[in-house]
Amino acid sequence: MSLTAIVVAAGRSRRMGFDKLRAELVGQPVLAHSLQAFQDCEDVSEIVWVTAPDESAATATGKITAVVPGGEERQDSVWNGLQTVTTEFVAVHDAARPLISPAAISVCYEVAQEFGAAVCCEPESDTLHQADEERFLISPVSRANVWRMQTPQIFRTELLQKAYVALREKGASVTDEVSAVLAVGGKVRLWSNPEWNFKITYPRDLVLAEFILQQRTYDHPRH
Repeated sequence: MSLTAIVVAAGRSRRMGFDKLRAELVGQPVLAHSLQAFQDCEDVSEIVWVTAPDESAATATGKITAVVPGGEERQDSVWNGLQTVTTEFVAVHDAARPLISPAAISVCYEVAQEFGAAVCCEPESDTLHQADEERFLISPVSRANVWRMQTPQIFRTELLQKAYVALREKGASVTDEVSAVLAVGGKVRLWSNPEWNFKITYPRDLVLAEFILQQRTYDHPRH
């Protein structure tokens, strides 16, 4: 079995106010940490780097076998990356999650091999409420069996390709690959990631990510 990683780095950082993927964490850009985790993971044979239009001059190096331009939306970027994948399994990862480790990738891949699809995630622990359009609270939302999705999300390649073909034929929109696979009746196994793996969304996230990367030890037991 072999695994290709699609690292999606074509976002516009609207909520950040600046290019978060170029922001520095312990001496390297956010993007570099994400790419390096897949470079260092022994289970990853190839990396497809999906870039922003102004990164079209980026070149393949190391395990990076293809550099492809992103699309208008995230799902378009993933679709572009999928066109180059020939391995049995594919992992999709948001480049804005620089805290992922090689060990976590490997464990998620192990689960995907067993069940056909797997996702790094964590159980929801906050109290949730639904609000109206004017931001007044309406009612609480049960957090029982509610999980926060992370990346990588790893699938048999044929399953994800099938899901994305169906998605494009319907003109539907999704925010992650799990949603696309569930829409075609696929099953995805959760893997509860015990380590930090949040997405850099706001400037405050960089402060915490910097501290974590300085302190981290790469030990990811299977849960």
